[in-house]
Amino acid sequence: MSRRPLILFSSFLCLWFLWLSPATADELLLSPGDDQAKEFYKDHKRGWYWYEKDKTPKKKEDKKEATAKQHRIPSLKDYTPEVLWNMHPDDFQPLLMDFQKKAVMNPSEHNVREYYIIQDIARRKSLAFANSASFIMQKYPELNVATDYPTAVPGRGALTRLQTDEIRGKLRSAKSDFGLLYFYSPSCQYCVEQGKIVDMFRDRHGWEVKKVNRDDNPQLAEMFSVKMVPYILLVCRYGKDAMPISAGVIALSEMEEKIYRGVRLVSQEITPEEYSTYDFQRGGPLDVKAPPGNDTQESKGGAR
Repeated sequence: MSRRPLILFSSFLCLWFLWLSPATADELLLSPGDDQAKEFYKDHKRGWYWYEKDKTPKKKEDKKEATAKQHRIPSLKDYTPEVLWNMHPDDFQPLLMDFQKKAVMNPSEHNVREYYIIQDIARRKSLAFANSASFIMQKYPELNVATDYPTAVPGRGALTRLQTDEIRGKLRSAKSDFGLLYFYSPSCQYCVEQGKIVDMFRDRHGWEVKKVNRDDNPQLAEMFSVKMVPYILLVCRYGKDAMPISAGVIALSEMEEKIYRGVRLVSQEITPEEYSTYDFQRGGPLDVKAPPGNDTQESKGGAR
């Protein structure tokens, strides 16, 4: 038997199968009970493919409704004075802004008056807090920073003396363990002025100060990351610890204070969190490590 008719028949079947629609061809491959899949293949070319849009009617939202949803228009008649006074701040603040916006949108006498009534409640609430705070500071003086940071002139004078005495005492006791490296450049006019201040510090406290010409000692300057002059560095005689004191010109009092704090930090007497705390402030409101509400004050003169 010739094989040519069989080949022609097979080719005809292939062409017929390819000319079928994709849905029809896929349906032939589906199981007889897969009705849901058949529905998909029947309609898979509809929609945008056939330039059809969803004809389901959508409810048009009224413009006034949309505006009402977006912008809340408050009214004072909806709130009693007691409700406003006891309202949580997170709720009161946006309500205050809503009344303000309402008054700006329509600055009628009624709207502006309502806004200032709400504003008056906020002012009175703030005043009530300030009054209570003043009472608490007087009743519980351990919470009042004025005990360690007075505002009266005599108190400020006493504070300055306490700070000065502590700084100079620490510098006097640390001179045998610490020294200063002062980096300068002969062509730097700022270095001339800072050099005079460094000499004053050395003469007052008896510290050893080594002046280093950065131009002649670039390796030493690089070792201590000296990028500019004048530059003062605190070094420990018995270790590798070093701490920058200043870059640029600083006054003698500021230099003394920074060296005092640097000595305490390098000696691990304080942590960075206690950097600005003096020893005479230990246990007080300016001591970051004191327990909250700690009362260590004696009744006389606020001394501890």
